[in-house]
Amino acid sequence: MATAASDEALSASACIDRRIAELADWRGELLRRVRELIHEAEPEVVEEWKWMGTPVWSRHGIICTGEAYQAKIKLTFAKGAMLADPAGLFNASLDGNVRRAIDIGAGEVLDADAFKALIRAAVALNAAKPAKRKASK
Repeated sequence: MATAASDEALSASACIDRRIAELADWRGELLRRVRELIHEAEPEVVEEWKWMGTPVWSRHGIICTGEAYQAKIKLTFAKGAMLADPAGLFNASLDGNVRRAIDIGAGEVLDADAFKALIRAAVALNAAKPAKRKASK
């Protein structure tokens, strides 16, 4: 694994490329596919590399992160609790007030259309201006 100092010399996209290559198994392929779907859903997405090695996709704020664990890939949506999920993709971190996650294990298939709809909804939510507070009297 590369050091944090060497990560600073690489772009976030290059760090994500390297992470996908390092995984070299179903997790790398799945992370590559998730990344592809994110770019299809939101061509202006910004890739970031945060928290000592976590791929992050943002547009008007964080959309989601992509973490690789031994038995799963975890896609955590920063504002997932505020998103409609008619396909029921969210299956982890369901008790929190803000985040929601999708855990995908070996051999499991991600519904590409439903996932892209979640990405678009997250971007729309990030882009929406918060309601103005009324001045107290």
